[in-house]
Amino acid sequence: MRCLYCHNPDTWEMKAGTLRTVEDLLAEYNGVKEFLKNGGITVTGGEPLMQLDFLLELFTECKKQGIHTCLDTSGICFTPKDTASYPKYEALMEVTDLVMLDIKHIDDVEHFALCGQPNRNPLAFLKFLDEHHKTTWIRHVVVPGLTLNEDALRELGRQIGYYHCIKALDVLPYHTAGVVKYEKLGKRYPLQGVPAATKAEAMWARNIILEGMRETRLPS
Repeated sequence: MRCLYCHNPDTWEMKAGTLRTVEDLLAEYNGVKEFLKNGGITVTGGEPLMQLDFLLELFTECKKQGIHTCLDTSGICFTPKDTASYPKYEALMEVTDLVMLDIKHIDDVEHFALCGQPNRNPLAFLKFLDEHHKTTWIRHVVVPGLTLNEDALRELGRQIGYYHCIKALDVLPYHTAGVVKYEKLGKRYPLQGVPAATKAEAMWARNIILEGMRETRLPS
């Protein structure tokens, strides 16, 4: 995806980065685990599901060592009809303790305008998570003029209210920390001039989403 508010444009180049192995990642983790309280390993991005095979290998080894695993994803890579990858996703669920799923926009047209992709894959992934009873936290970024919209927020709540796997909702205020990165990379910042959202706006948005969830939430 190419989210307009992405603050990690340096992750877009697929052939960049540092080559790592499961062994050296876990060695790094084990070197600091004494300083972690109830901690584990969270994979984020970019999009970690772009490296599904490696992720499955990493989380499998984590569970052997009793390490809590968390997947922070947009769900954009998930296609339920992909018979080659579907069994890998099922195997991944066996070794994943928590999923933090970003839902960028509940309206498909607005989602495409915001991210350059439709929202059918993230929503299909949410359904998959619910079917596998996987503890899920929903994350949603509110951007003035784009997602900070009462009707869209309430509809988001109505849509996700059907899923019992959702145990938490994080509404994050848009910030402008990515502007400097774009400048250093020589890229045009898409949301130039859009103000950062405030904590009060994020709290208001979260309440609207929760109201929508209550409209459709069914008894467990």
